[in-house]
Amino acid sequence: MALSTDEIRTQVTALGPWFHNLDLNGVMTAPDHFLGDYPRAKWNRFCHALPQDLCGRSVLDIGCNAGFYSLEMKRRGAARVVGIDFDKAYLRQARFAAAICGLDVEFRNMSVYDVASLGERFDIVLFMGVLYHLRHPLLALDLIREHVVGGSMLFQCMLRGSMQVEPIPADADFFDRRPFDRADYPKLHFIEHRYAHDPTNWWTPNRACVEAMLRSSGFEITSHPEDDVYLCRCAGAPAGEGAVYPARGR
Repeated sequence: MALSTDEIRTQVTALGPWFHNLDLNGVMTAPDHFLGDYPRAKWNRFCHALPQDLCGRSVLDIGCNAGFYSLEMKRRGAARVVGIDFDKAYLRQARFAAAICGLDVEFRNMSVYDVASLGERFDIVLFMGVLYHLRHPLLALDLIREHVVGGSMLFQCMLRGSMQVEPIPADADFFDRRPFDRADYPKLHFIEHRYAHDPTNWWTPNRACVEAMLRSSGFEITSHPEDDVYLCRCAGAPAGEGAVYPARGR
């Protein structure tokens, strides 16, 4: 898309506000982001976790927002990149950004709970900064594991509470409450109202919790390139057949 700098700036303003700070031919979409140059500054800390050359590979970006990660995957030569998001405003931003950058990315308006309708598995699935925005986070992980991960999943989640991970008993007596008092016990904090002024922030797990949730959904953590970022692969069946089924304890 051949637009002048002023035309791009006008469109960026019309499509705002932006959460991803993208460089669109010299026009920054969120230059005053409270996290700085986000998400590029964060991406630079763990971008080595994925191959530099993605030639021939397919990528699914779940909760793609304005498309930063989708565009980066296409820049690495991915044969096919699909970005999905529930928010149509973000998708309008993503489509505009892809057009300005001249990158062929397919964006779809759909929920993470509908990933089975894609009907395919992807070599790389990105699930970045989405889990804590979901009312049903474990269900989402189960659906992703069951339907779309064909190779690796790059996962990121906001963490709060203890960052310690220590062995947890596989079982405990009904009257033993001591494990729950441990700071490093897996904990998923529920946000009834808002956190960071955002009504879509529903949960904040500690590190032990997010790792336990990944394992429970049938993922093996293969690397941990940053505090809140994990590279995973499918490994075995989810615990209790997964939250998709009401079968736990059978």
